[in-house]
Amino acid sequence: MIPPIIPPNAAPGEHLVFQRLASDPATREWTVLHSLELAQHVRQVQGEADFVVIVPGKGIAVIEVKSHRKVTYDEQGWKLGSQRPTARSPFKQADEAMHSVRSYLISRNVQLRDTLFVSGVWFTHTLANLPPSPEWHPWQILDRQDFGRGAGHAILRLLDNGRAHHSRLRALPPVPGPDRQKMDAIAKALRPRVELAAGTADLRRERDAQLTSFLDEQYDALDAMEGNDRVLFTGPAGSGKTFLALEAARREAARGKNGWLLCYNRALGKDLEQRAAGAPGLNAGSLHSTLRSISGLDIPDDAGDSFWQEELVDAALEKLLDAKHERDFLILDEVQDLALPGYLDALDLMVKGGLAGGRCLFFGDFERQALYGLSDSHRALMARTSVMSTYTLTANCRNLPRIGETVKVLAAMSPGYRRFRRQDDGVQPRYYWYRARDEQEKLLGQAIRDLRDEGFGLDEIMVLSPRRVGSAAAACRDKWLRRVLVEASIAAPRGHVGYSTIHAFKGLEAPAVILTDIDEPLLPQFEALLYVGLTRPRDRLSVLATKEAIAPRVIGEQS
Repeated sequence: MIPPIIPPNAAPGEHLVFQRLASDPATREWTVLHSLELAQHVRQVQGEADFVVIVPGKGIAVIEVKSHRKVTYDEQGWKLGSQRPTARSPFKQADEAMHSVRSYLISRNVQLRDTLFVSGVWFTHTLANLPPSPEWHPWQILDRQDFGRGAGHAILRLLDNGRAHHSRLRALPPVPGPDRQKMDAIAKALRPRVELAAGTADLRRERDAQLTSFLDEQYDALDAMEGNDRVLFTGPAGSGKTFLALEAARREAARGKNGWLLCYNRALGKDLEQRAAGAPGLNAGSLHSTLRSISGLDIPDDAGDSFWQEELVDAALEKLLDAKHERDFLILDEVQDLALPGYLDALDLMVKGGLAGGRCLFFGDFERQALYGLSDSHRALMARTSVMSTYTLTANCRNLPRIGETVKVLAAMSPGYRRFRRQDDGVQPRYYWYRARDEQEKLLGQAIRDLRDEGFGLDEIMVLSPRRVGSAAAACRDKWLRRVLVEASIAAPRGHVGYSTIHAFKGLEAPAVILTDIDEPLLPQFEALLYVGLTRPRDRLSVLATKEAIAPRVIGEQS
């Protein structure tokens, strides 16, 4: 994959295609270029190819990705989602990008006589039931169903059909290209070495891309799913629970089952929904958004705990009693936050056989991450199930070891992680001490600039606070900070730093995290909030705090 990661602000469909191509064993010998800028476009001043897929012995596929959930084509033209109708076909976009790529390679003296070029459009979030048209071939259409047999299979089908079509029009070489040498020449011409040179930030990104491979411990966990209908996976933050939950859901869907992948946190729910898109029969998101969809209730402006925990649940239960929403399997992430009686009543009706007899996989951290007053959530969950196996995850596959050790010290984590998957790079977490809250503004600017100077993009940085109101990021007055900071639940747009509460970012992660407002050790659930915030970064951790709040815990680490 060139580059080895995809920007957070790329379209959801591009994220989906990138992840599926990167993780498909069938693509291991391929080269895939994402977001290839086309300065020499055949039609426009500047264009872009979403994906250029170079497959040895098959050819090159240029893919245009459309993430819209609704696509229509009629006498007014193409209407993609809520966009205004346009006469320009996405197939024309893909074709022009393909010819631009081919023309550029020829201009660079790359020999292409044995190399097939095809173009296609991938409608990642919908079923593309398009009518026959002289503007495209049916084999050029890919949609969400094509993820079922694997992204690699879909690309191979596109290339094979393209070869069959071209063979009817002209003679093709008996031994199709490109071979490995030609693949390298093509990739080098399209993405020169200056773009591929690996700096310190690029090396971190490559390590991030490797996080999709399983640990031996995670292989054991996946095997445990196969022989037991009900399994509870427990483990500290960073041990891969969300990753395993998503993989488990995809495996169930690949068997032709339909089911739910749900969590408590809204932002995590949106993230799961994006990452699960394309898996047939899989409904992913937060429990509250799902219950709202089932019940049809509108959210009142003054919605409080009574609405979310009682009114919404009661309205959904009425709809759930008819079994119309019952599915083959139920997978819950961050289950420690979902073990209220009302939630469990609703979940019981959402899976065939119920919680006690259905196919149910639960992922949670009952020791450290229960932020919503459910101190006895483990017992409440166990009381609603019958025989359930338990599997404990102990290896950290998210954080660099020095961050993990900091978590152990600052959040009084005992025991700590058994081992770390990632290699340590020797960089310590940074502490920025303040005495008064208004001193944080200057320190926050310094922390952001320190990370930027190290090579992190602004959109790779997330600022988190335990405060819902009046956090350092939300209250800043500095002109530069106000220009770059933006409230974001998942990731900030390019060129901006996102900020959020620790509560809202629970279950998510970022390359670099700055914790602010760490000055009230007597705050309810202070240790749990600190623990959740400290475990969000993959590569860099910065902490803005008063010494009175955490310095005694830092002794022996940094003062």
